[in-house]
Amino acid sequence: MTIPSPTSITAAEGTFGLTPDTSITIGSPELVPLAALFATEVGLDTNLPHLFSADGTGSAGVQVTFGSEGLDGVPAVAGVRADGAEVDERYGVEVSLDGIRVWGATAEGVYRGLTTLRQLIAVHGNQIPCQRIIDGPRFAWRGLSFDVVRTFHPPETVRRVIDMCALYKLNVLHLHLTDDQGWRFEVHSRPELVKFGSLGAVADRPGGHYTPLELAELNRYAEERFVTLVPEIDFPGHTGAVSLAFPELTSELPSIPLPNGDKLQFHSLDPADPEVWTFVEDVMDAVIPQFPRSAYLHIGGDEAWGMSDDAHAAFVRRAAELVRERGKQVVGWQEIARADVDPADLTQYWLDVQDIDAISERPEVPAFLIEHLAKAKHDVPKALERGGKLLVSATTYLYFDRPHAAPSTDPAQEETRARVGLRAYPPATIQDGIDWDPVTNTPGVTTDDQVAGVEAAVWCETVTSRDDLEFLLLPRLPGAAEKAWSHQTPTNWPVYAADLAVQAPTWRHRGWTWFQSSEVAWDVQKDW
Repeated sequence: MTIPSPTSITAAEGTFGLTPDTSITIGSPELVPLAALFATEVGLDTNLPHLFSADGTGSAGVQVTFGSEGLDGVPAVAGVRADGAEVDERYGVEVSLDGIRVWGATAEGVYRGLTTLRQLIAVHGNQIPCQRIIDGPRFAWRGLSFDVVRTFHPPETVRRVIDMCALYKLNVLHLHLTDDQGWRFEVHSRPELVKFGSLGAVADRPGGHYTPLELAELNRYAEERFVTLVPEIDFPGHTGAVSLAFPELTSELPSIPLPNGDKLQFHSLDPADPEVWTFVEDVMDAVIPQFPRSAYLHIGGDEAWGMSDDAHAAFVRRAAELVRERGKQVVGWQEIARADVDPADLTQYWLDVQDIDAISERPEVPAFLIEHLAKAKHDVPKALERGGKLLVSATTYLYFDRPHAAPSTDPAQEETRARVGLRAYPPATIQDGIDWDPVTNTPGVTTDDQVAGVEAAVWCETVTSRDDLEFLLLPRLPGAAEKAWSHQTPTNWPVYAADLAVQAPTWRHRGWTWFQSSEVAWDVQKDW
């Protein structure tokens, strides 16, 4: 009844009843904030806002402690963490007739256990079935890439997305901060970037940017929930916003006519221009301190259309060197593999071969894109040949800006379903998002050790509001979490669909919008 599926569950007879007098006993002062946050979140997830006694002196209840009992049976985690640390996220939850015990070897492990207990309470109310859960993650990097450029999303919306990630044990929110359509953070030495580059978004939507104070507060909010914010600066392509602020830094390449009569304008940064590198260093020196928890800086590197292969490779190599000089590690979209980057640099695999073939066969697709897609088939083999790890973000399974394929059980949602989602991608069902495996379905990958982690992505060309955003994220986000966390493979769709159905009351209590896919028998009536 919880998502992601735990490593092991042992059921027992009976239930334990929670009451407003139930105490939470804390085994260490370090865990006090986690227990307080847990009690608050239970109140937000349910109609049980005063379930636990405030002073911890009530009846026997929930014991929260450090410990490693029974955790050795959980398989070792694979991949790397976005914060660069080595942290044990394994945990145990035991519900007996006498009470509930939650334990983990680290504070983060305890938090993951409390998150599972949150879901159990949301599903079962105040009568929790007796059971013992032992659990831990399959991959260390479990994330969501969030496009805040094509539609600017204010801090409150970012916090809501962080809450969604935390509920399903995702531990990375990758913020796509710059692109052709906007620049979303301040560079003190380059005020023109937000003065001119943050004015707008796609389709005349309002622009905006995050102040250093807002980013500091978002980092703090995420850290409290054990989520790392990873910044992305997309270059050398996707630099239209840079051209608005510093036209002398970008090369305006020949535009490409599109079938609908529009033109696609390309901009890029020239690696042979010394002023470009002064700009890049200024940007890196500004963004890195604003994301102190992240061990990585994402350098983009994708879709540098109009650049020669040599110029693109030269830019990526130098940008990666500058990141390392600043004590950070490199992650970039899969095209960085063409630059012979260091094996320690993470290659984010996104262009799924299935999509490459499907898109390339369409008669309206321009020749430059077909050429780009043909090159993309070689990116993953190059990264793996040099011993690099892949961050798996395959478009077929993990791009949430696809249209929803199945109709909604709510006819009022059909207008949104027809409008939201890029029509360049074939529609996808919720089941499509779990009927795959990060190893089995990634070309050239044979073991978990070749995978850095799993990261979904939501792009916002068609997103006009927060409701549109959440309509794409839910119920897909739990599926990405299932693939990133759970050792239970393959996923059993009927079992997963039943577990997904009972998440709906939590989303309703939270005020989150979700797509009510007809694939799932939603349990929307449950209320406690």
